Amino acid sequence: MKISREGDRALIADVELADHFWGRLCGLMFRGELPPEGGLWLEPCDSIHMLFMRFPIDVVFAKRLEPRGRIEVLAIRAGVRPWVGMAFCKGSELALELPKGRAAAVGLSVGEVLYTPDVEAVAA
Repeated sequence: MKISREGDRALIADVELADHFWGRLCGLMFRGELPPEGGLWLEPCDSIHMLFMRFPIDVVFAKRLEPRGRIEVLAIRAGVRPWVGMAFCKGSELALELPKGRAAAVGLSVGEVLYTPDVEAVAA
């Protein structure tokens, strides 16, 4: 799945969806680095842990907007450290885990609205 600014090319081109218990529980544990344009979409999710992680990540917390297919960025946690890190955001409906530095590299900011056409069918 892809995430973009409305009308723009993909900001994050290869996002994996974790929308069931096991996928959210395991997340990126025991995996190698994410590809530069990769990510993991966790839904529902308002917090993450970094146990059994091998690398730091950026975490973007967001909520869904109407019409479907749009999300608002609520918080960005940059460089969350493996093993010892945790991140949370009150009111978040989903979390997007990205390679460390990716959120800044694409210029993501709190309050920004992103377009997620491939995720419209996911239950909120």
